Amino acid sequence: MERRSSDRETSRISFATVIGDITIEEEDGAITALRFLRSDDVTPSPLLLRARDEALEYLDGKRTSFSLPVRLHGTDFRMRVWAEIAKIPYGETRSYRELAEAIGSPGALRAVGSACGKNPVPLIVPCHRVLGSTGLGGYTPSVEIKKTLLRTEGVL
Repeated sequence: MERRSSDRETSRISFATVIGDITIEEEDGAITALRFLRSDDVTPSPLLLRARDEALEYLDGKRTSFSLPVRLHGTDFRMRVWAEIAKIPYGETRSYRELAEAIGSPGALRAVGSACGKNPVPLIVPCHRVLGSTGLGGYTPSVEIKKTLLRTEGVL
C-alpha cells in the first residue's frame, strides 16, 4: 500500500447531511478520503467546496455521479475492486460474488467485502451499491446509511 508522504498538505471540509456529518479530504489536488464524521476544516479549497456541493446534490437526488479527481491508495487487489465498484451505475447494484468474478477472483468474496469496507471515498466510489447474496451486506459506518443511499437511488 502506498503511504502518504508527511510533506503533503491536506485540506478538509466537514458538513452536515441527511445521513449525518461528512468530512472530505483533499491532497495535492485530488480527493483522498470521505468519512462519516465531523472534523475541523483546514482551509477548504475550491475542490473541497465542489466536493461538498456534489455530495449534497447526490444526497438530495439531484446528482447521479461525481466529477471529482480522486486519488486512491491501496493494494493492487483493493484498487481492482474499487475500480469495478466505480463502474456500477446509479440505481443499480452488484453482489460481492459478481464483483469477485468481474475482477477475475471468483473465490475472493470475503476479500471483496473487506475491500469495500476499506473504501476511502464511499459515495464517490459507491460501495453502498454492493450487496450480499442474502441481503444488504455491511456498510461502514452503518447499514441504515446504506439503506438511505439505496433509497435515494430508487433501489429500495
